[in-house]
Amino acid sequence: MTQIYWHSLNVSEVIKFLKTNKEKGLTEKAVQLYQKQSGKNLLPEEKPISKLSIFFEQLKSPLIFILIIAGIITLLLKEFTDSIVIFGAVFLNTIVGYLQENKASQTLKELKKVVEYKAEVLRNGNLKIIDSAEIVPGDIIVLNPGNKVPADGRIIESHDLKINEMTLTGEWMAAEKKSETLPIQVPLADRDNMVYMGTIVESGNGKAIVVEIGIQTEIGKVAKMIKETKEEKTPLQKKITHLSQIVGGAIGIICIFIFIEGLVTGNTFLEMFTTSVAVAVAAIPEGLPVAMTVILALGMQKILNKKGLVRKLVAAETLGSTSIIATDKTCTLTEGKIKVTKVLPGKNKGLIPKIALLCNEAFVENPKAPSEKWKLRGRPTDKALLFYALSQGFTKEKLEKELPKIDEIPFDNQKKFISTLHNLNKLNNKNILFVSGAPEKILEMSKINDRERKKWEEELKNITSQGFRTIALAVKTTKETKIANIEFKDLEFTALLGLTDPLRKEVKEAIKICRQAGMKSILVTGDHKLTAKAVAIEIGLKTKKENIIEGKDLDKLSDEEFLKIVKNIEVYARAEPRHKLRIIEAWQEKGEVIAMTGDGINDAAALKKADIGIALGSGTDVAKEASDLILLPDSFNIIVAAIEEGRAIIDNMRKVITYLLSDSFSEVILIGGALMAGLPLPILPVQILWVNLIEDGLPDIALAFEPKEKDLMRQKPHGHDTPLLTKEMKVIIFVIGLITDLILLGLFFWLWRQDHDIAHIRTMVFACLAIDSIFYVFCCKSLRRNLWHINLFSNKLLILAWIVGFVALISALYLPVFQTLLKTVPLGLFDWLILISLGIIEVILIEAAKHYFIIRHQTEI
Repeated sequence: MTQIYWHSLNVSEVIKFLKTNKEKGLTEKAVQLYQKQSGKNLLPEEKPISKLSIFFEQLKSPLIFILIIAGIITLLLKEFTDSIVIFGAVFLNTIVGYLQENKASQTLKELKKVVEYKAEVLRNGNLKIIDSAEIVPGDIIVLNPGNKVPADGRIIESHDLKINEMTLTGEWMAAEKKSETLPIQVPLADRDNMVYMGTIVESGNGKAIVVEIGIQTEIGKVAKMIKETKEEKTPLQKKITHLSQIVGGAIGIICIFIFIEGLVTGNTFLEMFTTSVAVAVAAIPEGLPVAMTVILALGMQKILNKKGLVRKLVAAETLGSTSIIATDKTCTLTEGKIKVTKVLPGKNKGLIPKIALLCNEAFVENPKAPSEKWKLRGRPTDKALLFYALSQGFTKEKLEKELPKIDEIPFDNQKKFISTLHNLNKLNNKNILFVSGAPEKILEMSKINDRERKKWEEELKNITSQGFRTIALAVKTTKETKIANIEFKDLEFTALLGLTDPLRKEVKEAIKICRQAGMKSILVTGDHKLTAKAVAIEIGLKTKKENIIEGKDLDKLSDEEFLKIVKNIEVYARAEPRHKLRIIEAWQEKGEVIAMTGDGINDAAALKKADIGIALGSGTDVAKEASDLILLPDSFNIIVAAIEEGRAIIDNMRKVITYLLSDSFSEVILIGGALMAGLPLPILPVQILWVNLIEDGLPDIALAFEPKEKDLMRQKPHGHDTPLLTKEMKVIIFVIGLITDLILLGLFFWLWRQDHDIAHIRTMVFACLAIDSIFYVFCCKSLRRNLWHINLFSNKLLILAWIVGFVALISALYLPVFQTLLKTVPLGLFDWLILISLGIIEVILIEAAKHYFIIRHQTEI
């Protein structure tokens, strides 16, 4: 279907095309016909995700899949203890994840709620109140203050009609609507002869012809984008999949090798199958999914404590990988409240706050409340002038007593000014006229010479180029008592005021911290180019010609052309929803992890597409439901705090992975090596389970609570391609795994040759594995600092886990009940000296490996 640019058609053409009547609207017969052709004025509703689906969603992790297979095999082999532990780990992981993600995304459902309301239409010459769902193209809708616009329409009448379109365009100033035809190339945010579904009438009144309904409206297009936008896997999900493939592949290859080698050397099929399963169970880090889920849940809670609500468990880690922050302007970087921030005085500067207060249609709804709780009502410009005057210590009540109002003329779009007449001196019948309005109009009516006029025109051009909205004030003394009798010329030009939506106080520092942390901030706004540029300069973004692009110019670029320049662009002005999606896709194509902030309906699809969608607490429900992180107060600082916690999550995940994998592969190589050498099993499955459950299980959970390191925000972020297993981690795992195994195999072989009892040998190997876990857990507190540079007692849970682990080892060796269960024997002093010496050697080797990376600045974490 050919797209119709309704804003480029005149009113008569629209009426003729839709076969309606400007004065009477549609007939009931025409309405029925349109309803058959166009359907209801509704948006598509997505089926809500069931709680059962959310529960099973937690089982999709490849690590969980490996555990489930292992659990089933051990169950078939009647290794019930192993099965209970494995399935317990799966269940715990699933429950924690389910509880965190129970509030599933209901984006399209929330979007539908936005447009469920009544509408006033003209049909058969009569006004009717109908459900917005019943509206059809050709309906004449009546627009009054406070109304939500029920469908997209072409303006046919406007009486000072102003509509707030912030949720759709991102523009915080209400758009002044008119009926004049506009050029076809005018962008969405500047189509002042159109109204759009879901926006709000702020003031004035008017009429419009409905031209699009439901999915064909601008909000409908956003809904379609949300539905069609594929939610990307987070970097963590991709990395866990990759890690699982490595772990699963390695375990599978080793177990198959052990199985075949055992058969070749004469062992029975059942014996080797059982042994292979024992090796697999030993190698699978069943505590890893639980520990990672706990780390994510703790991180989410810490972010919540800092007023950031993470909606999805895996998204908490993605925050730490963020390398690009694409931020909206209004309410994200700015306060979302227009204020007078520049005053250029002319004559009678003492009158400036008085004119701002009295020549004003805004008011304070609750004047008796404390000033910080005042509710200002009226047009944004009037509210800004009112707040300015009040902040100067003036009150309307006192000023009206000092300067009683005699007459007034409300603001008019044609005249572009408002004026009030006040009594200045009753005895002399002297009155004063206050005028406030468009600077060009006020300058035209003022009594100034050419030099002064040129000066003010230059000032106006200067502050306008900086992104300021401008208002001019002027006065005139008169004896007239009616404004209609006053000639508007020879006014005294009193002031030129610059109005802006101020930056939040914390934004500059937050942007600076992001830059120090290696992240790039870009501004994506629906605002005018000059406004966007002014904000960009204030927060320190690059604003040369090659750094700024408007939405209309972005449309002219192919994807390949855009990819070539995307790294240079830091400011996007007049950006529409489709532009935001292109920006996200381009950065993702570059391998970057991008976060997108937003608050409006227009941001929803982009928030869903981004690696991290960040919605404002004051934003629409649609934006919140499409996001991963919600800033409860609208503070950019929370993003920085959340990213820091996200980096702490990655840090702790890597510590746990290093700790668990090193032990898992130690057990695999130990058992595999012994079988290859024709020796009996050096450690029993039940002893492996004890080490995994008690000696490893508690410390790895305790590592999840490790406090974040101080230098997290001085490191560069890692992109999609950076694996969870870094070079340093692989070296440490190699040192712990291979060297420990060689020592243990040597110890086992030596004791075997010395004709020691097999129970004593296995007890030594069991104790050595446990000692290793107890010793090197402290090495894993930091992978960037050596032991002597960290506080060993900063994590009280780890100290407790260490004590419990040590007591559990002693109990396993010396308490009869555990000796029977684990088939262990007591160890002597010489045995302990050997074990402790091996533990110390291992710690020295690990710290040497860490130091190698530290001194060469090659740490990749």
